[in-house]
Amino acid sequence: MTIIQSIILGIIQGLTELLPISSSAHLSLIPWALNWTISPEFNQAFEAFDVALHSGTLLAIIIFFFKDWVKLIIGGFNQIVKKEKTQEGKMFWYIVLATIPGGAIGFLLDHFLEDYLQKPIIIAIALIIMGIILYIVDKKCKSKTEYKDMTLKQTFLIGLSQCLAFIPGVSRSGVTMTTARIMGVTRESAAKYSFMLSAPIVFGATIYKLKDFVFSIPFVIGVLTSFIVGIFVIKFLLEYLKKGSFKLFSIYRVIIGLAVIALVIMK
Repeated sequence: MTIIQSIILGIIQGLTELLPISSSAHLSLIPWALNWTISPEFNQAFEAFDVALHSGTLLAIIIFFFKDWVKLIIGGFNQIVKKEKTQEGKMFWYIVLATIPGGAIGFLLDHFLEDYLQKPIIIAIALIIMGIILYIVDKKCKSKTEYKDMTLKQTFLIGLSQCLAFIPGVSRSGVTMTTARIMGVTRESAAKYSFMLSAPIVFGATIYKLKDFVFSIPFVIGVLTSFIVGIFVIKFLLEYLKKGSFKLFSIYRVIIGLAVIALVIMK
């Protein structure tokens, strides 16, 4: 993998992992659309590099929400050891409980069905369908629950919805934000919780794939690019959703999906 390729993929990961437009779809489609040489060695290295790029956006989430993470961890610890009940402690354990089922089910489905779901046409259909669902849900559902007021039921169901993210094109952030909006969570709160919820699963995947990482110059540059772009995307999305909606991302998903279908036909 060249430095240029790693930079392109790092930018794509930083942009698409945190927006509801599917990083797995874009990371799969870019090499295909640009006709990169896909050898067995490239595929093997790319699988590990994909996870490494996710660790770049994970680092962005940790750094951007660093104070929140400190409060969550301390609150979660105190709730068990000192029996002190706080909003931060409650949310910490909500995130833990929400991660377990979605992560476990998603891992199993991805392990057994990954090879069947990487076809561009399937990714395109998933992009379009999820884009339409996100648009309808976001338009119809009311915004009545803030991040700090989310319940165990809401956080658990949002976490469970992550299992659908094993389908490239669905988008982990897309499905969690959509589920949050179905349950009346405000747009900004849906985005923040989606970011926080992604951290444990991405961290686990990073540890699992760590032995396959090849720490070359392109590798480091790609991860660093993903981290830097991720920081700016988090700030942008949280500010944008204070007044904006998910309509823009829904339209983008449909356009990209149709473009991929057209490219499949032409190829």
